[in-house]
Amino acid sequence: MQGKTAIVTGASKGIGLAVVRALAGAGATVLAAARSRTSELETLAEAGGVRWVGADLTDPAAPAALLEAAGGAVDVLVNNVGAAPTRTGGFLSVSDAEWQRTLELNLLSAVRMTRAVLPSMLERRSGAIVTVASLNASLPDPLVIDYSAAKAALVSFSKALSKEVAAKGVRVNTVSPGPVETDLWLGGAGVAATVSAEAGLRPEEVVAGALAQIPSGRFSTPDEVAQAVLFLAGAGNITGSDLVVDGGMRPTW
Repeated sequence: MQGKTAIVTGASKGIGLAVVRALAGAGATVLAAARSRTSELETLAEAGGVRWVGADLTDPAAPAALLEAAGGAVDVLVNNVGAAPTRTGGFLSVSDAEWQRTLELNLLSAVRMTRAVLPSMLERRSGAIVTVASLNASLPDPLVIDYSAAKAALVSFSKALSKEVAAKGVRVNTVSPGPVETDLWLGGAGVAATVSAEAGLRPEEVVAGALAQIPSGRFSTPDEVAQAVLFLAGAGNITGSDLVVDGGMRPTW
């Protein structure tokens, strides 16, 4: 990554922050895009090679502003921003507005960001786009029904685009994590807390149930997902792939 410029969305915490750290550690100059900055992100910026750029990726104008902040061209784009609201009331409880919000953040933000950076990559015949999808793209869960659908669309979009631009020097891949040690699962408003409150369980019991489905017996760490992203950002002839990081959770098919 020496001499390369990267944009990472959803960069303030969790997987995004770990990706920023990994890319910067490999020598890239990283624009860390997030709605707000965190102390961890500020620490990385102080060490050099990382710059926080305020951005709300649900705003259609945000991608162009981020590309301008990067000087008009980037070598690596990591689409990471996303959220997985837990739908304990079932499918019929999810409104059109909630579907739209989920699709905006988890699908269209990546589509727009990719559209913004792609012309300069095609002009230079070089570039890597890595999008953080989810195991729920291939193992959909009714508790995150709209999120599962959005992530499945994201993987399909990335695969289709990879075929269009492969011969033009641009690689497009996805990383699909299973449960990860982040606020999405373990935070105060995360999956474990939300499901436990609805089911009359303790959050630890919900986590234990999830762990029982993972052959490795543990959640992945953000750094482990970031290493997969870093690998795909620099892997020479890999394109159109979906790299699953799930401790063996997805069955072979």
